[in-house]
Amino acid sequence: MTAEPLEPARRRRSTGAPIGRYSAKDLSVLEGLEAVRKRPGMYIGSTDSRGLMHCLWEILDNSVDEALGGWCTRIDLILRADGSIEVHDDGRGIPVDTETRTRLSGVEVVMTKLHAGGKFGGGSYTASGGLHGVGASVVNALSARCDVEVDRDGKVHLISFRRGVAGLFDGEGPDAEFARKSGLRVEGTCPRSRTGTRVRFWPDRQVFTADAAIDTALVFARAQQTTFLVPGLTIVVRDERDPEAIVVREFHHKGGITEFTEHLATGEPVTGVLRLAGTGHFTETVPVLDKRGHMVPTEVERELTVDVAIRWGNHYETDVRSFVNIVATPKGGTHVAGFERALVKTFNDHVKSAKVLRASEDALTKEDVLEGATAVVTVRLAEPQFEGQTKEILGTPAASRIVANVVGRELGAWLANPPRGDKLIVKAVAEKVANAMRARVAARAHRDVQRRKTALESSSMPAKLVDCRSEDVERTELFIVEGNSALGTAKLARDSEYQALLPIRGKILNVHKASLADMLKNAECAAIIQVLGAGSGRTFDVEALRYHKVILMADADVDGAHIRCLLLTLFHRYMPQMLAEGRVYSAVPPLHRIEVLAQGGKKAEVRYTHSDAELKATLAELARAGRRWKDPQRYKGLGEMDAGQLRETTMEPGKRTLRRVRVEDGHAAAQVFDLLMGSEVAPRKEFIVAGSAGLDRERIDA
Repeated sequence: MTAEPLEPARRRRSTGAPIGRYSAKDLSVLEGLEAVRKRPGMYIGSTDSRGLMHCLWEILDNSVDEALGGWCTRIDLILRADGSIEVHDDGRGIPVDTETRTRLSGVEVVMTKLHAGGKFGGGSYTASGGLHGVGASVVNALSARCDVEVDRDGKVHLISFRRGVAGLFDGEGPDAEFARKSGLRVEGTCPRSRTGTRVRFWPDRQVFTADAAIDTALVFARAQQTTFLVPGLTIVVRDERDPEAIVVREFHHKGGITEFTEHLATGEPVTGVLRLAGTGHFTETVPVLDKRGHMVPTEVERELTVDVAIRWGNHYETDVRSFVNIVATPKGGTHVAGFERALVKTFNDHVKSAKVLRASEDALTKEDVLEGATAVVTVRLAEPQFEGQTKEILGTPAASRIVANVVGRELGAWLANPPRGDKLIVKAVAEKVANAMRARVAARAHRDVQRRKTALESSSMPAKLVDCRSEDVERTELFIVEGNSALGTAKLARDSEYQALLPIRGKILNVHKASLADMLKNAECAAIIQVLGAGSGRTFDVEALRYHKVILMADADVDGAHIRCLLLTLFHRYMPQMLAEGRVYSAVPPLHRIEVLAQGGKKAEVRYTHSDAELKATLAELARAGRRWKDPQRYKGLGEMDAGQLRETTMEPGKRTLRRVRVEDGHAAAQVFDLLMGSEVAPRKEFIVAGSAGLDRERIDA
């Protein structure tokens, strides 16, 4: 075999499109903040509401950094009616003296130079949320106008910018006449004891999308979270965007992350809030500017402070919030990895030594130990390494080791030598994590649920399943039917080609209060999961579903509503993807049947209504038309309908009414299920009492 020599590049080009001239003049060099405006997504993630919120967080975090250092006690955040956003703090104020290398004031350096600020060493901040020194300058570059006022040395200093360029505005707002002019100017005087910074910026609509807006609820949540993490700090949020409905909320907490954990926790506590705190040291090599402006690799000694609050409750959900210098890290990082590793190791050592688990039983996993836990993990250190400017993941390698050491040492001491009164609590939490492991092992035995097969092909299907014939999943429907009487009618009413029936006996288990093991032991819950064939929980695979639609068919009364709620709780807890994809429906059977008599050449007809109000309206309409009718029939249950009535009202596509159940906001839905189906009675009672005022007493089914 011989290989043909490659053609010269010159000859290959002749057969394709011409490359053209490509020289140095085709290269673009973006100076200063031009790169930010050219590629804003690199710095703030996006140019929609999420990116706008990120700009606000950058300015707010600068003020919070002052509070972290002990120099700031109050922050005011104002959302103005003209679309501008204003942040005030009573910290030290941005430096106003001249920076020697750039010969610009400190304010102008911070607001116009990327990678500039007081957080690159030098002792200005021992811990801060800022790292890359681009936050304020990026916000400035993406603002149509930005005004910065600084109170220092008894003077009020002011400087304004337009899209990152310093200058003077002749009037209010971003559309005022603008003239370029560098330099900080003194606008007035103030008491020498008063210091602070005020930043007001107008987001540039050339950059942000038209619908980009500040979400007040997110601002309130961030302010509350921050005041938990910085005890003693006061944050006041004022929303003036609607002059007729100005909203003002003040946030202040003294209890720190202990109070934060109690605020986040739900359900009855198994333990109180346990604090695990300590420090560690590490060495890292970082580039440092020398006097000649050169970057020199230098070894520096760092201190990392760890503070963890954790509480176990009698529920099964896990809520772990992590922070680095008060910056939330929703995707975790090395500090969370160290925390989880230490929890697992320490509990495994304890349950074996305390003989809570037998040697033959499986070891605990992260999911077992964190079941029912609410935790806040915070670390503070200078110059943390984040993955990207959005700071969602901590990357500092040493954090994993130090956090693991602190958590392992403190938690191990509490488990081995509990304080007076905590011995029974230690035993309870050890048994809780052990039971979580046993439930996980039991669940694993149920995971191998077979894919779609007919009842004749699979002996594992429940005997009560009335399956359909079609193998085409896209056509098939599973009706979950309440009671055997309704099942008998539904068998005659269904289309056996593509409609399957699964009867359930009364009210199923409330899985919101039950463990995974209890759920799997419940015959009705197990049958539903088995028939659907897609598993449950973390092993749920929506692609393996044996039916395209699941339709809950219960009576149109209070008991039927309760059964639907219990079924939806099962789907929300263990098969949430079905709700997210809109695969779960609720049948809407009628409540009344009206047989209208034939009259004056008009044929007899039957009408169905779904509520008392609709019944009254229908009867009034018939009366106006001069029609007569027999006494309306009120259905007490699905079993009172004959097959034809059930088919045309509830089961036949094209005539029936189905109500699709979807979950748009998973967190909000979880809160609603926790309120309605959880173990805490008091909030549910408050909800019922609050809603009773708008209830029509005649509708009470008693």
